Amino acid sequence: MEDEKLHTAAEAASSVYDHPEPDGRPNPAQRRYLSRGLNQPGGKLPLFDREGQHVHPALVRACIAHGWSEPWFGNPLKPDWLICKLTDKGRRALGDSH
Repeated sequence: MEDEKLHTAAEAASSVYDHPEPDGRPNPAQRRYLSRGLNQPGGKLPLFDREGQHVHPALVRACIAHGWSEPWFGNPLKPDWLICKLTDKGRRALGDSH
């Protein structure tokens, strides 16, 4: 499965997670992550992938850095978890990438 390969192969500096496509749009891994917020209340983005593994922190940080997502609120029980939501810019980027 491609998601599993991307998750296990990636490191914090991996280009799979950090760099968008050359035209500035989200790369395939970023699109998969961001698209999961389209049908969630408030655009909430997942903490876990479809296989139950944590979404790689570098992917989350890259999406925040590009303005496609933003931190939503802190989790007092798990302060290192980034709970994010999709931004309007992220919605536009997904619309432009299909």
